[in-house]
Amino acid sequence: MLKIVDGLIKRYFSNEEVVVFLLLLVTCMGVLAFWGGILAPVLIATVLAFLLQGLVERLQSIGLGHTPSVLIVFLSFMTSCVVFISVMVPIIWQQADRFFKDAPRMLTDLRDFVQKFAEGHSEIVSQDAIDEVINSLANESTNLGQWIVSFSLSSIPSLFSLVIYLVLVPLVIFFLLKDQRAILTYLTSWLPKERKMMQRISHEMNEQIANYIRGKCIEMIVVGLVTYVVFLFFGLRYAELLALLVGLSVLIPYIGAAAVTIPVVLVAFYQFGTQNEFLYVVIAYLIVQALDGNVLVPLLFSEAVNLHPLAIIIAVLFFGGIWGFWGIFFAIPLATLVKAIINAWPEDKEIMEQSKAE
Repeated sequence: MLKIVDGLIKRYFSNEEVVVFLLLLVTCMGVLAFWGGILAPVLIATVLAFLLQGLVERLQSIGLGHTPSVLIVFLSFMTSCVVFISVMVPIIWQQADRFFKDAPRMLTDLRDFVQKFAEGHSEIVSQDAIDEVINSLANESTNLGQWIVSFSLSSIPSLFSLVIYLVLVPLVIFFLLKDQRAILTYLTSWLPKERKMMQRISHEMNEQIANYIRGKCIEMIVVGLVTYVVFLFFGLRYAELLALLVGLSVLIPYIGAAAVTIPVVLVAFYQFGTQNEFLYVVIAYLIVQALDGNVLVPLLFSEAVNLHPLAIIIAVLFFGGIWGFWGIFFAIPLATLVKAIINAWPEDKEIMEQSKAE
């Protein structure tokens, strides 16, 4: 047994780079596990800076200096954010307020519909199932009302956190863009001089994650806009709010699309009842989802993130269980990191052959 363990250690942990990388990986996971909430602004800024770095490099490729390129990209990004916040946030906020106030009535109408349907089809649906569904809807309606009240009472700390995010995130983004080379030089100075495995992992992650983030941003915008046009065409209430939710749902593969379908169907049923318009809205929404999954995603990503759907679902569940929302948000990049590590992990073939000979 000890010989087998010794052989595995020599096979997979036979050089300094592997040991340093393993310690670095464990340290990062520990920091995220214990202080991930505190470092959330830095994590968000790092992702956004990574996304904006490509634009900085393009401006530099046409002859602009580093500092002017950073200023142009940063100011353009901040201007876009200010315009979005000043125009869209008040609309979304008003619609969200009306939606949460109407949600208990939506559940009540759905409960009444289920009860009437069951009364007319008692030979198909059992009374116990009817009572269970009705009681469940009644409890959800009560719980939702209580949650709205508690959320409004606890909104002051969240607003304070939002102000901190609005100040810290732009500052961190600017310094990451401006001093990227100095930061990377300082961080790599702590690593071993021979780091072929780390460079291989870094190259694969940089290529795949850059494509993933850019692709997800494009997918989010396209799906959100198309969904908004569809909802606006049918005159669906809360069109902006629902379109925003549908656009954001693409960040969480499979699970996000399933979760956001519930409010879309609930609002459509509350507004149109059993009329044909309800069926038209649901069909149009499902067509948008089908086009996203079967046309837009393959077109944007291709082989950028070559992960099996089962691996993606497991990653969402696993990292989401460890780090909550941020684990779900970064599930695919983290799964890609695990895949890159497995592919790049070195093996000491000479030692392995020697152990076989022994």
